[in-house]
Amino acid sequence: MTKKMLLTALAAVSFGIVRAQTVSTVTPEVPAVTDNKLTVTQEIPTVTSTTRSFYEQIPLVGDLIDFAKKHLSIRYRLGGTTKRGFDCSGFTRFCFSQFGISLPHSSAAQGNVGQPVDKANAQPGDLILFKGHSAHGSQIGHVGLITEVVGNQIKFIHSAWNGGVRYDYLHASYYERRFVGVRRVVHLLTDK
Repeated sequence: MTKKMLLTALAAVSFGIVRAQTVSTVTPEVPAVTDNKLTVTQEIPTVTSTTRSFYEQIPLVGDLIDFAKKHLSIRYRLGGTTKRGFDCSGFTRFCFSQFGISLPHSSAAQGNVGQPVDKANAQPGDLILFKGHSAHGSQIGHVGLITEVVGNQIKFIHSAWNGGVRYDYLHASYYERRFVGVRRVVHLLTDK
């Protein structure tokens, strides 16, 4: 119970601090011209906001991604849920469990957790879902954790049968053809 209260308080404080921060830019002085004569200078106030996405503001998202990165190169193991080897959903389940979130041990079942998110709105910490080995099927058969989104490039970490825990990009043709969707489960971190 204490852990839940601390995590909720931390997320709320972090969100409040970042929302309150704005950075003012230098206010240039611009000469005012009246009747073709330079008379006074007037200031044009400008303010630039340093707005970051909500999920970048939750420190636990960074902690989750950092934790996942520590397991790069651990081998793939069918049904694996430990450092001796992971399957895809075993890996995401293992990572989230370290932060008090229990995900099911099935990529198809993880596709029903949280909220669906449009690919254009994907954020680090979201689950990314794919069809299995057949691009023609319709059932979810693979899952990863989004670690970075730059423009329309989505980078994710996952446990792949041909390489274990590694990074890949959605724009790679293999994953692009099998892409099913994105699920947002990070809000569960703040509910803990």
